Amino acid sequence: MHKQSNNENLSELSFHNLGLDAPILKVLDKLKFVTPTPIQAKAIPDGLKGEDIIGVAQTGTGKTLAFSLPIIQRLIKHRGKGLILLPTRELAIQVDETLKQVAKSFGIRTAMIIGGAPMRRQVQDLRNNPHVIIGTPGRIINHIEDKTIKLHGVSVLVLDEADRMLDMGFAPQIKKILHVVPKDRQTMLFSATMPSDIVKIAAQHMKTPIHVEVARQGSTAEGVEQEIYIVTRNQKKSLMEVLLRQYKGTVLVFSRTKYGAKKICRDLKRAGFTVAEIHSNRSLAQRKGALDGFKNGKYRVLVATDIAARGIDVSDIELVLNYDVPEFAEDYVHRIGRTARAGKKGRAITFVMPSQNDKLNKIERLIKSKLSKTKLPEGLPSPEQEAPKAYRERHGTRTSFRVKRSGGNTRRRNR
Repeated sequence: MHKQSNNENLSELSFHNLGLDAPILKVLDKLKFVTPTPIQAKAIPDGLKGEDIIGVAQTGTGKTLAFSLPIIQRLIKHRGKGLILLPTRELAIQVDETLKQVAKSFGIRTAMIIGGAPMRRQVQDLRNNPHVIIGTPGRIINHIEDKTIKLHGVSVLVLDEADRMLDMGFAPQIKKILHVVPKDRQTMLFSATMPSDIVKIAAQHMKTPIHVEVARQGSTAEGVEQEIYIVTRNQKKSLMEVLLRQYKGTVLVFSRTKYGAKKICRDLKRAGFTVAEIHSNRSLAQRKGALDGFKNGKYRVLVATDIAARGIDVSDIELVLNYDVPEFAEDYVHRIGRTARAGKKGRAITFVMPSQNDKLNKIERLIKSKLSKTKLPEGLPSPEQEAPKAYRERHGTRTSFRVKRSGGNTRRRNR
């Protein structure tokens, strides 16, 4: 059974009338955090009361402060620990940085427990008895199995981007962690969508949670102009270069696979663009270097896979380019949410091949909107012939095929 939040009057709100204590408000004023976002305005008052919360909101809506401020105030007043679970390393780093902005003024220590980082350093951080542990489920389980982490003192548990964690196969780890932490705790769960698995988690592991929703599922970020190009595979590279010369700002390019991301990155370097890549084949140091370089302007273009989509929090991204249509319609929403953040404008362009109409239809059904088709510019390669549907069903989604020549010779058509 869920309860609805009563915090519906969001007009003319400031952090000063959400129930936060004066010392925290002083720090927020110093950081120039004045007006809460809708998810912050709705979730913080209930979070401060110790209520269990289910928050439905897209990335980029300020969820980190929505759960961090109640954790900080609770730890200042009472004993206990906070545990924040996130799907990716990048998102964990981002949450750690945001939480520290406020927490360091009160001597609250954090430990970041993520894959790809040295275990020895993490063991040392855990021995220092941190007040808040921020981590990815797989690495937390590693420490549980090694008996190097103690979770019996956890009084606040946060599951952030819960739907993404389940998409990535973390359900067994999450269930194990839920059985290790104390039952007498506050739990805050945030997610962009509410699949049945999350509803089950809420029913089994939360105490009459308050439901907070600031946008319907499938809502796209406001201020994003969306368009699509219908292209064949051999036209993508040339069209991408045309668009990168048309738009002068920072660009985030999404590839469906890590191998595709590597190739796109290599092609763009050859074309003279400053570019970096971020995907699961890159080390933690490489991923952090790419993201930092993208933030500070060293790289104008960042090529990423969906595993990194929710961990990229960069201001002023002008264009999100979906070089490949995402495998799942929900990922389209998360991808384009990287632009038009904090009330700004942005653009999202998606390359759709003729054989991908079914994926396009799923995206349009989810966002409840038809995407505008843009005419291809002149000068692109001639469209390659697409393999018949029966061939694609037998051999996968590759879009070209062998053509038999007279005389028995064959030639391979761009497979």
